[in-house]
Amino acid sequence: MSIEKIKNKVRSVHDFPQKGIVFRDLTTAFKDPECLHELSILLTDLYKGKNITKIVGIESRGFIMGPILANNLGAGFVPMRKPGKLPADTWSESYDKEYGKDTIEIHKDALDSNDIIVLHDDLLATGGTMLAAYNLVKRFNPKKIYVNFIIELEFLKGRNVFPSEIEIEALIKY
Repeated sequence: MSIEKIKNKVRSVHDFPQKGIVFRDLTTAFKDPECLHELSILLTDLYKGKNITKIVGIESRGFIMGPILANNLGAGFVPMRKPGKLPADTWSESYDKEYGKDTIEIHKDALDSNDIIVLHDDLLATGGTMLAAYNLVKRFNPKKIYVNFIIELEFLKGRNVFPSEIEIEALIKY
């Protein structure tokens, strides 16, 4: 199955979550076993041989492929969640997104300086969510941080908010 076939399975929802936004809905690709399997292979192939120790998935759609990728790479999975959802001590970071403001949190004991991390979310739009996630993960002073998305909305130029040395991968581009 090609990237183009997976892209064709992604549903476009107009005016969601507000007027003027075209939401790229991956649930239609995730429910297709062939697409899910192919996404798993494509994501895993990006990070094979890079000694990844943790996948950090961002709530909520980063919780779908994140654990699958962690399992395939023999790594651990760490959830990054909205405020009040994690039970132990957390660090938090607030950020602006294309249609509002939000905050994410991570447990203070989730990572350490020996980790090689893939930060994973489903979609890169303006970059606010992932930049906040990146800033949180940097607090742990890990060996390396990779940034990964399934979809990138290139016209929003979200990757431009990251330092140039960050390796950013996206499988599907609009």
